[in-house]
Amino acid sequence: MNLYKYITLTLFLITYTGAKPVIAQTYEIEGKITFNNEFVPFANVIIEKIQVGVTSNDVGTYKLKDIPKGNYTISVSSIGYKKLEKKIQLKKNLIINFELELLEIKLNELVITGVSKATRIKENPLAISSVGIKSIEQSNESNIMDVLQKNSTGVSMLKTGPNISKPFIRGLGYNRVLTLFDGIRQEGQQWGDEHGLEVDAYGMQSIEVIKGPASLMYGSDAVAGVVSFIPQFADTTLKGIHGKILNEYQHNNNLIGTGAYIHHTINKLSYSFNASHRIAKNYRNKADGRVYNTGFEELNLSGKILLRLKKSDLSLNATLYDNVQGIPDGSRDSTTRKFTYQQFEGEDDDIKSRPLVSNEKLNSHAPADLHQQIMHYRLYLKQNFDFEKSKLNYLLAWQHNIRKEITHPTDLSQAGLFVKLNTANYSVLYQLPETNNRLTAVGINGMWQHNMNADATDFPIPNYKLFDIGLFIHNTWKWEHITLSTGLRYDLRKVNVYDLFTILNPVSGFSEQTLEQGNPENYHQYKAFNKIFDGISGSAGLSYVFNKHWHFKANLSRGYRAPGITELASNGLDPGARIIYLGNQQFKTEFSNQQDIGAFHEHKIFDISLSLFNNYIQNYIYLAQLADESNLPVTDAQGNRTFQYQQSKAQLYGLEANFTVHPQVLKGFSFINNFQFVHGYNKNEAFRNTKINGDYLPFIPPAQYNMIITQTIKLKKMKIKNLSPRFELEYHAKQARFMALYGTETFTPYYLLLHAALQIELFSKEKKQLNLHLFVNNLTDKIYQSNMSRLKYFEYFEDTRANSSGIYNMGRNIGAKLIYHF
Repeated sequence: MNLYKYITLTLFLITYTGAKPVIAQTYEIEGKITFNNEFVPFANVIIEKIQVGVTSNDVGTYKLKDIPKGNYTISVSSIGYKKLEKKIQLKKNLIINFELELLEIKLNELVITGVSKATRIKENPLAISSVGIKSIEQSNESNIMDVLQKNSTGVSMLKTGPNISKPFIRGLGYNRVLTLFDGIRQEGQQWGDEHGLEVDAYGMQSIEVIKGPASLMYGSDAVAGVVSFIPQFADTTLKGIHGKILNEYQHNNNLIGTGAYIHHTINKLSYSFNASHRIAKNYRNKADGRVYNTGFEELNLSGKILLRLKKSDLSLNATLYDNVQGIPDGSRDSTTRKFTYQQFEGEDDDIKSRPLVSNEKLNSHAPADLHQQIMHYRLYLKQNFDFEKSKLNYLLAWQHNIRKEITHPTDLSQAGLFVKLNTANYSVLYQLPETNNRLTAVGINGMWQHNMNADATDFPIPNYKLFDIGLFIHNTWKWEHITLSTGLRYDLRKVNVYDLFTILNPVSGFSEQTLEQGNPENYHQYKAFNKIFDGISGSAGLSYVFNKHWHFKANLSRGYRAPGITELASNGLDPGARIIYLGNQQFKTEFSNQQDIGAFHEHKIFDISLSLFNNYIQNYIYLAQLADESNLPVTDAQGNRTFQYQQSKAQLYGLEANFTVHPQVLKGFSFINNFQFVHGYNKNEAFRNTKINGDYLPFIPPAQYNMIITQTIKLKKMKIKNLSPRFELEYHAKQARFMALYGTETFTPYYLLLHAALQIELFSKEKKQLNLHLFVNNLTDKIYQSNMSRLKYFEYFEDTRANSSGIYNMGRNIGAKLIYHF
């Protein structure tokens, strides 16, 4: 069945279920949520009995609609405040206001990722966490992925400079972590080491993370977990114009950022528009000075039209992402250790005689001659039907991703890599009427994809088409203090790879695509083939709320991942990564089998949690370096090594722990402690007991401990409303369990970083709020290297005098962020 037929079926289902059901008498509950007579935005308001919840808007108001007559308990919770509960008897529309008290609570946040409807974290058997807008706005990081890493244990980033961060969850990354934007699979060129995510750092309402296999709701690629970005939204019940303006400066790389969000509602129609721009120079540290070609310039635009009907919300959304990003290669002068740049190619490019980068280039906001440009466009339609007892949601989306790398210094108009990816996403979810405390959701989702190589000289992946389809059922039972969740899914993926011939252009000296298949001088770089992969995934979990202090979780999950296009068909140089990749068409489907167990305790003066996991992967795909008859690496003329994908088994296990103190005698004070570690092993028999020479998986983050001390100070008689100082200690243990084989990684010593920040609430009125955030990252200007930084391994000449190799992480960074809500 083709895509057209699936879309037709989707529209038929929507039309068929559109008949008006019999509507019982319902009522509304609305009000304000405040603290010391000041509004509290984005608090969670929940009626657990009927599983209905909303979030207060940016001026602290909320509205619960379509609530049947009855007796209920309303609960209100927000990060930093004590949870409140109020019993009501609903016979008419009510206005109920809540006055919160300060308290640090993190375990009751409302999340939507991974389930068929919004639910509290403690009632979800999955290992799941959420980062709210308050944490995002108060962040001190260079990009949104690093914000996630700082606020979610078990999540780390593989970095190539300050603006390229790829998420790793519990030791697994790349195509094993599925990213979502507003519920849509984020489809770019995820296989690239030096390719970040195409999301707006200033446009997020929250970020939600599932840690562990999550194929049930989303299909292939979620064997490590899911990172879900939820863009900012506004309360459509507010009339007039609302929004926010953000300005940011960071001194280390002279980052200048500006963002604006505007929302307007007229009757049932709402409009919103978001724009942001960030530009940065090369970052710096005491060891390397300015790190050449790590600057960037990023532009984001988005718009939304929302029509609110009586039983349905219909929205049309569009986004644009444009990032001009440097591609550092780490080349230096062997004597002075100053950075050099490439000006010739092939045999004419002598690494030892490259010219030094001038101070003017190092200190410029302008991009270097050799850089990449990534553009991503989204256009999508969403509609949610809310019937009396059931719900129906559908989504249709189109994404267009362009990745262009300028890698030829002798011809800057000629791209080295130029790929265009078109993706159509579809999804239908139907939530059946609840019966006997049982909630069932069924759905179908997938995508159609087409990748094309444009005018380029390197072709690391072929032209291909891909089609995905998955069907699933998810059940949730609630019985007193127990929540049981189960689900089952079947996925099928079809991949069609096309022939690709190249020929050497005698004028330019570069390779190029050709249609002359019969020419004997042609190189048949990719041969056509078709592959079909399928798999069954599922999960079964239990959450037990023992009492108001203790709750427990246990979950078993099986994830599914079809081999990616690079793993199947690679046959060429990725110029940004400086590696020649070779695929393997004999691969089997990869499966992840994980066990999770967790215990959580909430007390009026402290919280404590412990989560353990074990993940066993079948048909694990990894890279192995090819060697010649003399056991020397196979390289090209520029020294780029050749790697081919292989398959074996793997295992990862570890834990995450938290201990938070928030004594009542010190209102607004919090002492937060987070700890995490993960170990990963390649179970290939050839690597048994070889330790760093193949036994350990690559890019496993070391054990990490974070300590955060915060204090909110209320100033009633001053123009400044609140002061919130923050101090953070970040300890990374040494990483001696690294992948030394092929020179992939090296030993990484431990390091300790100190950070400080001050949040100042300048004023806060009913519809307006102005906050100033001051921060210093790496307070002591520590010289350090993270084993998760790819720049650590960018080295041509080792400096034996200083026992130094590679590029160091960012030094001290002082910054300020001003945010105005209106």
